[in-house]
Amino acid sequence: MADEIVVLVNPAARGGRTLRLLDPVLRRLRAGGRPVSVIVGTSAEDALGRAREAVAAGPAALVAFGGDGLVHLAVQAVAGTAVPLGIVPAGTGNDIADALGIPRKDPLAAADIVTAGGCRMIDAARLGTGGDEPDEWFAGVLACGFDSRVNERANAMTRPPGMAKYLVALVRELRSFTPIAFRITLDGEAAEHEAMLVAVANTRSYGAGMRVCPDARPDDGLLDVLVVGALSTGEFLRIFPHVYRGGHTGHPAVTLRRARRVEIEALDGDVVAYADGERAGPAPLTCAVEPGVLRVLVPGSTA
Repeated sequence: MADEIVVLVNPAARGGRTLRLLDPVLRRLRAGGRPVSVIVGTSAEDALGRAREAVAAGPAALVAFGGDGLVHLAVQAVAGTAVPLGIVPAGTGNDIADALGIPRKDPLAAADIVTAGGCRMIDAARLGTGGDEPDEWFAGVLACGFDSRVNERANAMTRPPGMAKYLVALVRELRSFTPIAFRITLDGEAAEHEAMLVAVANTRSYGAGMRVCPDARPDDGLLDVLVVGALSTGEFLRIFPHVYRGGHTGHPAVTLRRARRVEIEALDGDVVAYADGERAGPAPLTCAVEPGVLRVLVPGSTA
């Protein structure tokens, strides 16, 4: 139905604060007079299949009700189509929403942005892993190195719950982590680096506000590439807090470049990457920007 708003809900959500917010959001969306339907898949794969079927029918919008991981899933369905993506943040980080001016902690205000219908065309990046799997999209940040190792460690843990698990994983990873040898190719220009981490950014932040590439813009046709060179554990811990305000970029071990195509190869073993907080990889990886491939509902825009 051409005037229908389709709401995609995290298939892993079961009760709790996120789903308690869903009914008020649906009421606010329906107050605009359009029909609203909800997709909750049995798995991420099932949810994506249902989202693609809904997008093929040409709805007024596909709305991701969740965090960056769910936005990532929704992007797979709408990229390159005429169907706008709406975002109602209901996750932990909500970094993509924040980069687009969508209130990250006010779901009803975000729902009002969806019903207002103002569109902005933004870029996304195609992520290729060199295998048989088709390319996928990411709209925010891809990172590999120390932070992806922390994610891998945390995902293998069953406790403690919530963000505490990631803090424990970070401390444990610091004890054993050594810099990784990378070959990074930017628009055909290759260089080798001993690095703590590499990030490829379409938007400025990830990890609930870490402004890893503070000047990244999602509509400039470029990807911002950050490399944090080899550091001692003490020095890494000293500069780490500065990332939340983008103050790390002046450190001599940090380099920032821009490119349309980024190739990342790990020279001394497999390195898994995470894109929009979702597992991707392992390296080698290719990230290629596609300008204006996403139509997103944002405040104060008519593009």
